[in-house]
Amino acid sequence: MKVLESLNERMNLSVKEKNDLSNLAKGFEGEQKFDEWLITLSNDWNILNDLRFDWNNTYYQIDSLSLLSETIHLFEVKNYEGDYYIENDTWYSVKGLEINNPFLQLMRAESLLRRFIKNLGFKYSIESYLIFINPEFHLYHAPRNQQIIFPTQLPRFMNNLSKKTSKIAKNHTQLIEQLLSSHLTKSPYKRIPKYTFDSLKKGVVCMKCRSFINSFRKISLVCSQCGYKESVTSAVLRSIDEYMILFPEKKITRSTIQEWCKIIPKKTLQKILSNNYEQIIDGKNTHYIVCNKSFN
Repeated sequence: MKVLESLNERMNLSVKEKNDLSNLAKGFEGEQKFDEWLITLSNDWNILNDLRFDWNNTYYQIDSLSLLSETIHLFEVKNYEGDYYIENDTWYSVKGLEINNPFLQLMRAESLLRRFIKNLGFKYSIESYLIFINPEFHLYHAPRNQQIIFPTQLPRFMNNLSKKTSKIAKNHTQLIEQLLSSHLTKSPYKRIPKYTFDSLKKGVVCMKCRSFINSFRKISLVCSQCGYKESVTSAVLRSIDEYMILFPEKKITRSTIQEWCKIIPKKTLQKILSNNYEQIIDGKNTHYIVCNKSFN
C-alpha cells in the first residue's frame, strides 16, 4: 500500500492500480479499527495479525487470529461501505455488481488453517467470524448466521469474547512460533506497476495534502497548496524513508537523495544525512545506512 501511495504521487497509475490502492487503504483502515477492539481483550488472548501462508501450493491470508485456551479465533475483517445484497448465495453491490463472497473466503481460510495446524501436530478447535467493521455498511437479505458480525453487533460480540475464561494454555508458544516462521513476508500476488528511479517525479511531497512542495526555506518547508508547515529535517527524513520503500536494494547516497528531494541544497542535505545516518566510506564512494542516532 505504501509503495502504491508513493507511486500514485510520482507517476500515472492506471484505473485498476488506483482501485487496488483504494481497496488496500480501506482494508487496512478496517483492520486497524478492529485491532482497536481486540486490544480491549485481556492479556490471556494471544493475537496475531496479517498472516500469509502457502500450504500445499495454496496461498491464503488471515486478517487476525487469536488464541485462547485450546481455541483459535479466526477473524476476516471487511471495511465495506454502502448497501449490498445477497441473491441465490451470490453477493452484489447495490449497483448490481457481483463481488467475491466474503463468507466463502472465510470458510476457505478456516479449512486451510485447520489442515495446516493438524499437519504441524497441533489440536485446536477453530471459531471463525466474518466482521463488518464500517458503520455505513448494510446487507439486504442477510442470512441468520452467528459467524457474521455486523457493525451494530460488534460491541456485544466483543463483550461476549471478553467473558470467555482461559484454561492453562497448552503449546501456545510453539504454535505461535510455527505460525510466524511459516508466514510469508511478501505476497505472491504482486500488484505493483513497473517503475524506475528515472521514471518517477522527484521532489518532497506535502505530508498533509500530498502535493509537491516547490520552495525551500532555511528551517522549514511550507506547502503552497494547503499551507502545511514542516521542518526541513523531518521532510527530508520522510522522503528518504519513501525512497527506501520504493528502492530497498539501492544505497543511500547524497547525490541520489539530493536528486530525489530536488529542492534541498547540498549543504543542508549533507548535514541531515550526517546527523541521522551512519556514513560508510568505500574507497571513493560514500553511502549512508540507518543507525541508532536520534533525529535532530
